[in-house]
Amino acid sequence: MFFKRLGIDLGTANSLVYLAGEGVVLNEPTVVAVSIEDNRVVAVGNEAKEMLGRTPGNIVASRPLRDGVIADYVVTEAMLRYFIDQVCGKSRLFKPDVMICVPSGCTQVERRAVMDATMAAGARNVYLIEEPLAAAIGAKIPIAQASGNMIVDIGGGSTEAAVISLGGVVVHNSARVAGNKLDEAITVWIKKKFNLIIGERMAEEVKIQIGSALPQATTSSNKVSSIKKLEVRGRDSILGLPRMIEITSDEVSAALQNALGSIISAIKGVLENTPPELASDIIDKGIVLSGGTALLRNLDKLIINATGVPVHVAEDPLLCVVRGTGVALENIDLYKRSIAKR
Repeated sequence: MFFKRLGIDLGTANSLVYLAGEGVVLNEPTVVAVSIEDNRVVAVGNEAKEMLGRTPGNIVASRPLRDGVIADYVVTEAMLRYFIDQVCGKSRLFKPDVMICVPSGCTQVERRAVMDATMAAGARNVYLIEEPLAAAIGAKIPIAQASGNMIVDIGGGSTEAAVISLGGVVVHNSARVAGNKLDEAITVWIKKKFNLIIGERMAEEVKIQIGSALPQATTSSNKVSSIKKLEVRGRDSILGLPRMIEITSDEVSAALQNALGSIISAIKGVLENTPPELASDIIDKGIVLSGGTALLRNLDKLIINATGVPVHVAEDPLLCVVRGTGVALENIDLYKRSIAKR
């Protein structure tokens, strides 16, 4: 084939690109830095993420996707063009075929915006696949069989829970609560308790380093040795001066409970609407977790406690969606019922 085929997981926090025949070739943060004066894109991905919260007045670094859908069309188009150029080269004779994942709950308008932005960025054909379906394919779940499989994809902007059978989504529910909302919860809680204002990147670091879905007391017999601590730096909201504090994993766990409650509600919403035959399959097989936020410590235990259903974290949860998109693109005839095309 003269033209390349790309699978893109356009996430709120990270964007990944899969090149047919080669695998995942690009993994960069979904951040774009734009010059205010001439609306020119200054940096994309890792370079732009370094600028978050540190830009001068004439440059704005922002995330063009909010809650899994496009919030800034022009910037998203520029970012997609950058990703396609990175993988296919700027001087190309043939436009690539591109498959992009979209959240199950997104509207027709939001789907059209993704398709239009991808076409404008230089795609020949655009295919859309629903995120839970892509995640299930990437997690190596046999979705074509006549039995129920439940996947919960918890990314940066949205949580997608779905029951899949015979290659299609039977029941799905989405919550616009995921990794970014957990970061916000940490930021708000630290400001409330310590009068300390911290940045987006610091909050994310706290979540990754010591974040836990359950207090350590409930998950470990040796409580003293298991509690982790981290130094957090920011600006004092009263004095306006730089300050440093130390917080524990149990304090972070307390800060996350409200946001995690919304994720649990989305999962329960799917289980409540699942047909009894498929529900019995799910009890046997359990729920599969994918997405970057699935790596949060003890999240699987929290879901088991809330639902009573076994939970397994997929292998490489961050890559499940993009791998599934790539597999669907390489075997497009097998999955054509589940794919929209333009």
